[in-house]
Amino acid sequence: MSTSCLQDSARKRLQVIADFQFGSGAGHALFPEGCEVILSRTGRVRQISLSGNRLATVRAKDGRLTLGIEGGIRLLSVLSPPAYRVTVTGDVAEFIRKGKNTFAKHVIAADPEIRAGDEVMVVDDQDLLLATGSALLSGEEMLLFNYGVAVKVRQGR
Repeated sequence: MSTSCLQDSARKRLQVIADFQFGSGAGHALFPEGCEVILSRTGRVRQISLSGNRLATVRAKDGRLTLGIEGGIRLLSVLSPPAYRVTVTGDVAEFIRKGKNTFAKHVIAADPEIRAGDEVMVVDDQDLLLATGSALLSGEEMLLFNYGVAVKVRQGR
């Protein structure tokens, strides 16, 4: 099997994972033609990039995707609000852009379908991507709590 066939097969598999994790249509938006698949030493898909920019990484422990900034931008374009979004106040946007964690007291809106452990996108009130990360609280808890980390930011923009 040629490298391009291997890459194409891996891309299709990743599209199915993305559709499962983020909803129908997310896979095609997240992983278009021309994606490069980076394999681990054991031959498993580890990272997916496009033009040198990381779109996503496959977590070894559970096979789910973690988003890079480019992947978050692509996902925002196809998922209508509030899907997988955590909206924060404008006064903390710059800190989150630098990769700082998102605290519950700064969250002004969150997708009620978010569960702890989900991969989410932190946005400002204009729906511009600030960061990607892992939710530590559910969407409802983010709005109810006045303290604690709501999103562990993995990468800021």
